[in-house]
Amino acid sequence: MNKVIASILFFFLCLFLYTKFIGPFPFAVNSVATTKTDLFQVTGEGSATAVPDTAHISFGVTKQAATVEDAQNQTNTAVNSIMDALKQMGVNTKDLKTTDYSVSPNYNFATGAQSITGYTVTQNIDLKVQPLDKVNKVLDTITKNGANLVGQVSFGFTDQKQQDLEDQARKDAVGKAKGKAESLAKAAGIRLGSIVNVTETNDLPIRPLPMAVGLKAEDIATAPTQVTPGTATVNSTVTLSYQLY
Repeated sequence: MNKVIASILFFFLCLFLYTKFIGPFPFAVNSVATTKTDLFQVTGEGSATAVPDTAHISFGVTKQAATVEDAQNQTNTAVNSIMDALKQMGVNTKDLKTTDYSVSPNYNFATGAQSITGYTVTQNIDLKVQPLDKVNKVLDTITKNGANLVGQVSFGFTDQKQQDLEDQARKDAVGKAKGKAESLAKAAGIRLGSIVNVTETNDLPIRPLPMAVGLKAEDIATAPTQVTPGTATVNSTVTLSYQLY
């Protein structure tokens, strides 16, 4: 027993002397960092379709006269008549917005000399219509009360409805992308890890309905206007990036 204790004491004495006069034992730890950069990407396309709940009608009034003042007065009279008629059918004035107002001279080039024969004043207006069952009546009203420019009718959605459709389209796209990823991974014999990145693009295609341009009062049909909104689709494309085991 005494020999064992003596051996232990001798070992620690040697260790003490070694570290005191020579230095500590060399000791190193090797650190290896690994980064997995392989990604598996898959794209899914989703959509959501609904009947539009909002319409925008682009129309205007253009008048010609010998003087700017007369042309402006004629234009203002027609626009005021349209406004009054729309108010009577319940259209809110905040839904009417002037998009362009122009005054331009008319020239006579027949004699070879440039001369001004009069002036043209044009006022273009955008009208938001809700609900859609008012659209046909609104079109008839504005043309019968002086609108001689009707550009187009475009259908769309309120902000909330648009957001709801985008959410539906997004969920549809993600579901299809995940399904495609699982199917491809199984066929290729690879193991999918976590989703590390998601990108998305979406759009609502504009669906304008062309209307007559430069419409005159005598050209207005006696039958009431029949415009139908149909349906509109919100599309979403989602790309999912997976880590690979």
